[in-house]
Amino acid sequence: MGLKRLIRPDHMPVNKYELVVPGLPLIVFTTISGLEEELQTTDLPDRTTASGGNTNPVEFTATHEMHHTEEVVAMELWFEEAKFVSPLYKKMGTLTHFSISGIAQRVYGLLGIFPTKRKLPDLDMNNEGESGVIEWTFKVDELQFIL
Repeated sequence: MGLKRLIRPDHMPVNKYELVVPGLPLIVFTTISGLEEELQTTDLPDRTTASGGNTNPVEFTATHEMHHTEEVVAMELWFEEAKFVSPLYKKMGTLTHFSISGIAQRVYGLLGIFPTKRKLPDLDMNNEGESGVIEWTFKVDELQFIL
């Protein structure tokens, strides 16, 4: 039996997603790295491992277009909030994956999300004129499966 028959129709492609952070304008993140959440574990004297009951913070990167002024300003202001430890620098967000048809979705809640690093694009006068993107590193206290 081929793999094609095992995969159900209406899959979720890696190019149909949306990261929304309430209070910010809709930012079109052109790339988002995979979000990896790991349980804290402890090694026991009997050489087995047990769950510690908590997860480590999640870290991921995302990029957006440098020429989208409203998005750049919103991200810069949020970064400033985090620098000065404003009471509201940690926000809540949702990462939604959409199926081909748009009917099915997978939604994850990002609790305690904030930007921790900004990387401006490499510059090169020999480049053909590719669009510049800003890369942000984010930390998330907890990743929750919603739907």
